[in-house]
Amino acid sequence: MTLSVFPATHLAALLLSSEEGEHASSWLGLPINVWQALNLILFLAVLIYFVAKPMSAAFRKRQEDIEARRREAEKQKASVERLSADIRERTARLERDIEEIRKQGVVEGQAARAELAARADEEVARVGRETREEIERRVAAAREDLQRAAADLTASTAEAILAREITDADRQRLLAESVEKMKAAR
Repeated sequence: MTLSVFPATHLAALLLSSEEGEHASSWLGLPINVWQALNLILFLAVLIYFVAKPMSAAFRKRQEDIEARRREAEKQKASVERLSADIRERTARLERDIEEIRKQGVVEGQAARAELAARADEEVARVGRETREEIERRVAAAREDLQRAAADLTASTAEAILAREITDADRQRLLAESVEKMKAAR
């Protein structure tokens, strides 16, 4: 609407100047310089209204968008810093836990080693005891076998000696003594 006013005033100025001559010095009783100043002011007003205000609003909106993005970036940066601190804390906690587990593993390993050594010592003692008992049993069995063999050898030697040394008269006398002992025992 204002745009149609601008060319109309300009057109009116041109028409009047052609009526009054090539170089009119006034129009409607006002000098041309005033009309040119008014025309310039009107042009600037239209320019401000249609160009400057929308551009100002666009720049303001752009500035608000930038500010909103900056705030969002700051929130994200704070969130990232919190997450980073949380990750560092968790990592430190995990490292402490790993160190504690390692120490506990060393302690448990030493305890298991000590227990295994104690079991091994007990097993060595048990095997030694069983071995000594077995050796003693075998020695006792070997002594019995030696005693039997010695007794058998002694008996066979005595029998051989007796068979050689005893006469028939000695045999009859021994038989009679045995019969007498049996009768007396009855």
